[in-house]
Amino acid sequence: MWYFRLSAFVVTAMLVSGACAGPESAPPHATPVQSGAQAGSTQAPDPGTRVLDLAALSDMSDLLDRIADRRVVFVGESHDRYEDHLNQLAVIEGLHARGKSLAIGMEFFQQPYQAAIDAYVAGEIDEAEFLRRTEYFDRWRFDYRLYRPILRFAREHGIPVIALNLEAELTRRVGEVGIAGLTEAERAHIPAEIDRTDPTYRERIEAVFAMHPTERKQDVENFLDVQLLWDEGMAERAAAYLKANPEHTLIVLAGSGHVEYGQGIPSRLTRRLDVPTVTILNGTQRSMDPAAADFFLYPQELALPASGLLGVMLESGIDKGGARVQGFAESSGAKEAGMQEGDRIVQIGDQPVSAYADVRIALLDKGPGEKMPVEVLRERKLGADERLSFQVELR
Repeated sequence: MWYFRLSAFVVTAMLVSGACAGPESAPPHATPVQSGAQAGSTQAPDPGTRVLDLAALSDMSDLLDRIADRRVVFVGESHDRYEDHLNQLAVIEGLHARGKSLAIGMEFFQQPYQAAIDAYVAGEIDEAEFLRRTEYFDRWRFDYRLYRPILRFAREHGIPVIALNLEAELTRRVGEVGIAGLTEAERAHIPAEIDRTDPTYRERIEAVFAMHPTERKQDVENFLDVQLLWDEGMAERAAAYLKANPEHTLIVLAGSGHVEYGQGIPSRLTRRLDVPTVTILNGTQRSMDPAAADFFLYPQELALPASGLLGVMLESGIDKGGARVQGFAESSGAKEAGMQEGDRIVQIGDQPVSAYADVRIALLDKGPGEKMPVEVLRERKLGADERLSFQVELR
């Protein structure tokens, strides 16, 4: 439903090669006047002007021709920007059309769930079962429709999809105790080699940490450890795949923070395996710094159609099954229909509900204004739970 072919999207994207912008980074704010350019000096300050030759603007087809010889293509994203994911799909489609043997590495899936991804790509399980087995809605939670066209293209053409990320339980543990606090058994699941020598990487991570004022400052080292573990873990997984599959080009899809300036996954991958790479970012909301990426894309902003919502806050059922209603949104079709806190949703339409993921799957392609039959179990003080049915208008 949300599937876009390359030809339909090319007209919305322009690229600027990082090489066009000159050798120095654009200052993010006004630069102080340097000595020799003080008041009264005859020497005017240098504003650091860059010149962009608009005649050099190109399109997606030209970009694909220029990157077709790279072994690894990093395409960064803001997770909730639909246009970023359409650009990722355009790169995948374009390189596939040029005869490249591709694999797609994705930050959004965790390594222990590789078998479920393989089964989906091979056509052995359907989309709903794929989402359940990968625990997508518990481990990632961004609107699956953003990634659906990419995964469907991979399935249609038999393109391997590689789960790059370490499991959340491990990175959450590092957030609590740091890498040094891991047990020997836990250490066996993390990369043996973690490079801490890049001071600019640390500065960037510390700047992000400082944006979280409620965090304790002494936790900055654990925060840094988590970022290192994410980047080193994804780089190690990507390098292992490339070594085992020397004929494949790997397209890595990850948040821009993991690929910009080559400091996250890219440098840690090439430290393990010397292969030609290229980095592509959305340039719309960033300064034109040629150190940030090899290419910037400038797509039109696009949004997915609104999703239909029940207007409930949910907790997965414990032992009893279903998804327990903990509360309601300010505007809630479920509440207006007569549902109550404590009700356990056990069916939506034709979809049985045993956990939170089933609710998301049942509503995946539903829009505001649609009415859905919802069945719940309501506890009674005496006797068995009461099964009730409601017609809920989605908001």
